[in-house]
Amino acid sequence: MDQPLKQRRAIELEDVHVTLPSRAGVVAILRGIDLDVSLGEAVAVIGPSGSGKSTLLMVTAGLERATSGRVTIASTDLGKLDEDGLARLRASKIGIVFQSFHLVPTMTAIENVALPSEFLGKDDAMKVAREALDEVGLSHRISHFPGQLSGGEQQRVAIARALSTRPTLILADEPTGNLDLTTGAHVMDLLFALKERTDATLLLITHDHELATRCDRIVSVADGRIVDDGIEARASVS
Repeated sequence: MDQPLKQRRAIELEDVHVTLPSRAGVVAILRGIDLDVSLGEAVAVIGPSGSGKSTLLMVTAGLERATSGRVTIASTDLGKLDEDGLARLRASKIGIVFQSFHLVPTMTAIENVALPSEFLGKDDAMKVAREALDEVGLSHRISHFPGQLSGGEQQRVAIARALSTRPTLILADEPTGNLDLTTGAHVMDLLFALKERTDATLLLITHDHELATRCDRIVSVADGRIVDDGIEARASVS
């Protein structure tokens, strides 16, 4: 018998709302998001600036709390975890790649990549980091600091760090936004190749429609709501 559907889902967002206070009053960022992503699926989230794409990713990562609704990642209800629990879930299950790299400037490439494994108390953190850097073609740059690396190299270090613990879920927020077209294409080829190799689930936030079509499914967001989810969205950007 097939396992229950819920156990085959990597992401479940149920009626998720995010509201933030402002001088003008409460601002609704997400307005009732319902989204299911299956294990191993690659899903692109597209939409105009300010539509709520990045907030959706932050909520999925447990970096921002939903004001209401339920967020379930890898069968774990994030609403039931404290900050330490969320941090451990991210370190063990989730790899996050941001547009701005978020590398620690005073740490070498290998030290940056070793951080998630060290957080989990793994004795082989440096070995794992070295292997991850080799996977992204940077074994010759392990002792370099971020400031000594090109933008493309820094993003590859960020990818190595995100995937070093073999996460089941990869979250990528405009990962090529600070890169030129050629370097960005190379980085995305690498990210998709590593995703396939590890059979991870990918949630990709992007404004690049061509890049979005490389995913299995495209979700369109506008004004904090999902306005299209599935093959129809994919056809609209082809």
